[in-house]
Amino acid sequence: MSDLAITGGGLLGASIGIFVLILGIIFVMRRVLAGRADSGLAQKYESGSSESSLAARNKYPEVNAFKWSGTFFNVALAVSTLLIVLAFSWTQYEDKVFIPDDALEFDEELIQEPPRTAEPPPPPPPPPPPVIEEVPEEEIEEEEEISFVDQTIEEETIVEAPPAPVKKAAPPPPPPPPPPAPKEEEIFRVVEDMPRFPGCEDQGLNKAELKKCAEGKMVEFLYKNLKYPAIARENGVEGMCVVQFTVEKDGTVTDAQLARDIGAGCGQESLRVVEMMNTQGIKWIPGKQRGNSVRVRFTLPVKFKLQ
Repeated sequence: MSDLAITGGGLLGASIGIFVLILGIIFVMRRVLAGRADSGLAQKYESGSSESSLAARNKYPEVNAFKWSGTFFNVALAVSTLLIVLAFSWTQYEDKVFIPDDALEFDEELIQEPPRTAEPPPPPPPPPPPVIEEVPEEEIEEEEEISFVDQTIEEETIVEAPPAPVKKAAPPPPPPPPPPAPKEEEIFRVVEDMPRFPGCEDQGLNKAELKKCAEGKMVEFLYKNLKYPAIARENGVEGMCVVQFTVEKDGTVTDAQLARDIGAGCGQESLRVVEMMNTQGIKWIPGKQRGNSVRVRFTLPVKFKLQ
């Protein structure tokens, strides 16, 4: 009995079968007793019976259901024992998750091309140097003679003061400069403590074991929810997609982007599973640098391989 194992569907089927069997027994016994009741028992016992009064204490002994109580009790005991055995043998089988070999290893170095930007226009050419032309001597005018004007002032001379300058209104002050844009926090790629997938914090592991356990939990979540696209399966598309995302200070995943896509819907499926972490409320253990939580850019390979 120790090797007996039954699935949930088997347990449900067995329970329904036992229930139907009990209903069948009840139906059969009702038919049997009803048939005996219609067999003229009243005429049989009307003229008296040879049985003693103690044996004939029931009106009709042939339809006395209490004489089957022992049999019914044994059947109920057997059914209860069977149900208990089935309940203890109920086994829940975990879904088999296919995880490719070396799921977190890159088959080749990930090379990212820098974003292409429009080249600035070339600077305008410098202006040509000025051309110095020689002036002919005929055009050189002789300097005029300087005449001096007497500007002495006598006591009788009336000097008029110049008019006072009119003061102009001061221009309005310039508007204050706009406040500086908030400085975006730096996103690291390598820190002292890299972000980890949750699920291994309460197992008392050291740093290396904790990293290995977190990677196993992450791979299990990834390939348990990953669905091979039908078009990729039909066309035999295999390979590795690469998803990059930012693990924030609070453990949420943001800015998920495809760094590599093998096509046929595999890249979109990889993004869907990564974004599922937020929809299911899964928060990473954030990365730390010098003891402080920081934003870290994480690179995750997703391998598609047909079984």
